[in-house]
Amino acid sequence: MDSLKILFPISGIETYFFLPPLVAFIISFFTSMGGVSGAFLILPFQMSILGFTSPSVSATNFLYNIVGTPGGIVTYIREQRMVWPLAALISLGTLPGVLIGYYVRVRYLPDPKVFKLFVGVVLLYIGFRLFKSIGKKKCVSPSHADRTFVVSNVFWNLKRMEFDFSGEPVTFSVPALLTLTLIVGIIGGIYGIGGGAVIAPFCVSILHIPVFTIAGPALFGTFMTSIAGVFFYSTIPINSGRTAPPDWLLGFLFGVGGLLGMYLGARCQKYVPERMIKAILALVILIVSLKYIVQFF
Repeated sequence: MDSLKILFPISGIETYFFLPPLVAFIISFFTSMGGVSGAFLILPFQMSILGFTSPSVSATNFLYNIVGTPGGIVTYIREQRMVWPLAALISLGTLPGVLIGYYVRVRYLPDPKVFKLFVGVVLLYIGFRLFKSIGKKKCVSPSHADRTFVVSNVFWNLKRMEFDFSGEPVTFSVPALLTLTLIVGIIGGIYGIGGGAVIAPFCVSILHIPVFTIAGPALFGTFMTSIAGVFFYSTIPINSGRTAPPDWLLGFLFGVGGLLGMYLGARCQKYVPERMIKAILALVILIVSLKYIVQFF
């Protein structure tokens, strides 16, 4: 089995070449149903299992998003569930936040122990909000999904956005969305996740956007901010004067698994009950968050 191992020069870790894509496939298949690339779980896997804890781990996570998210994005576009104005606003709000988050990460959170505590607190809040949202309102049923799971009548201005989905109107505040995405961009820039793991649960639980319609725009926003994230980490020097580029090979292997996992997850999403998607995401998020908070003390 040792012959199947590979040394990744940038990160310095050694592991089986098939392990990163396999882990990424399993994680992204389930998380992509909720508009989450799975990067928020790929990161702890890299840090806790592979021992990759330098700032470059965040850039590697961004690279995973770039390679993997198109698998889900293409599916949501084909099924007419990509709300383009919503995707554009998410990208517009998160991009400047990623730059701010980058500086916070490399200047104030270089210690892996402190970084994990920060990650744990953020994920704990997300998981709590998701659990609260599960029973608040009637969730969309996946029955007759091919006929009803299409977004239509999209309208937006500087104040509000509206569209119809599954026979029900959806409306929310544009300024609230932009404020939320800016904050999410900062968190995503620190965490190296592109923001999707934060923006999707927040939009579902706070703005009450159906999970079936936020998934595509959230993945698209993750893709756009991840491009910016890799650029920032690869070109802007940190305290030592050096940059923190991704481990290109490791990120690519994770991305290949994510590409297939997100494609299949997006295809299967409309046949899975909304409450089940929320419950799976919330449970996984809470487990990881508690693990990271406990390790600090």
